[in-house]
Amino acid sequence: MLEFSCHTWAFSDLTLPEALGTIARMGFRYVDIGSGSNLNTQRAAENPQRAAVEIRADLDLFNLKLADLYLLLPRISLADEERRQKELEQFRALLPFVEALGAPGITLSPGLAHPAEDVEALDRVIVALREMLNLTQPLGLQLSIEPHMDSMAESPEVALKLIKEVPGLQLTLDWAQLVCQDIFHDDIIKLIPHARHIQLRQAARAQLQTPFERGRIDIPRVVKDVLDAGYQGILCVEYMNTPGWHGMIAVNPLRECTRLRDALREARDNRLGQTS
Repeated sequence: MLEFSCHTWAFSDLTLPEALGTIARMGFRYVDIGSGSNLNTQRAAENPQRAAVEIRADLDLFNLKLADLYLLLPRISLADEERRQKELEQFRALLPFVEALGAPGITLSPGLAHPAEDVEALDRVIVALREMLNLTQPLGLQLSIEPHMDSMAESPEVALKLIKEVPGLQLTLDWAQLVCQDIFHDDIIKLIPHARHIQLRQAARAQLQTPFERGRIDIPRVVKDVLDAGYQGILCVEYMNTPGWHGMIAVNPLRECTRLRDALREARDNRLGQTS
């Protein structure tokens, strides 16, 4: 059964327990947590067991399971070796927290975008991702990158190159990031076989987030193709509170999360009913 989660980034103005409670009251049973106002990664690295116990207690309280943990760490592409190494050290320091939390996997940024003339930037990302994967694989943790704008992997082509160069690496597929760039549905679905996790919110060309009725993402078509591809992961409803970024429109997160949740459930149930 295809299941759905909701990302705490939609409620970045709340504390993490408040965000988890809100998501649970909307009827979700899975949640995505990411770096930022909801999660103090520095504190988690300094006292991993305590931070994990506190979050797990809140997850249990609200009957939620963790679907994904997003650790941004975007400086793995930097030419500044000291800053790049600090990012890798932060990742290492967070692994005891990730393991204690029981996260099924980690999503990373593929690094801050660099000018085309910096021909070594992608190689630096590849080296960093290989090192990170070498750390997570013995722990049984899956690792994926999210192709997104302003990163080293904006396009499907670069994302696939990183997957090829770092065996074992997977994708967290944010549909809106690709639709915003006017990448067609038929090109996006080619990434599904490499996807560990998928995130959705309504979007349109040059608009990274829109209200549901203004988006161009065909939800029934997405659900059909995800199921037909044999995707075994979770679909995350991921609205964000960063208006203005690449045309992102401010929305009411409660209303939009529930509307997309209902559309996904209806599409899933209709599709499963057709194939049963």
